[in-house]
Amino acid sequence: MARVSPLLIVPPVIFAGLAALFYVGLYRENAGELPSTFIGQQAPALPEEAVAGTTLLTAEDLASGEITIVNFWASWCPPCRAEHPNLQALSDQGVRVAGVNFRDTGEDAASYLADEGDPFFATGFDPRGRRAIDWGVTAPPETFIVGPDGTVLNRFIGPLVGDDYEQRFLPMLEAARAE
Repeated sequence: MARVSPLLIVPPVIFAGLAALFYVGLYRENAGELPSTFIGQQAPALPEEAVAGTTLLTAEDLASGEITIVNFWASWCPPCRAEHPNLQALSDQGVRVAGVNFRDTGEDAASYLADEGDPFFATGFDPRGRRAIDWGVTAPPETFIVGPDGTVLNRFIGPLVGDDYEQRFLPMLEAARAE
């Protein structure tokens, strides 16, 4: 009987294992989303400074008994600029929208809000992005829906625009408000 070398068996077995892993990953329910470890947990710490001319966002604001949207943004970020009218519209509809500006300059952030309008009831200013890292933010914009008790309910990666905003984010927000 001929003996088969393990060097002939190991590569196909490794390939089959990786192919199975990729196949399962492609067909999972939320293949396009990065899970947040904070969903169901208390919201992480917030910056200790506000954008100049605005009210400081605090942990008490997030546990105020109302649903709060926390949007991480920057003045230099084109997708953040694209979503700005929708944030303003949500604010105009009575939704509590808070903003955390990060990896930006204070002057640019304040000028942007003065020029484009300020949809935020309160802000945080995180010039080095340290609090954004605590929240697990990878790049602006990212938006979190925080429950009335300060618990993170959902995370939305990317700008709040178009079909993604209407078909994914708004239903998330309505579900949170219905609870």
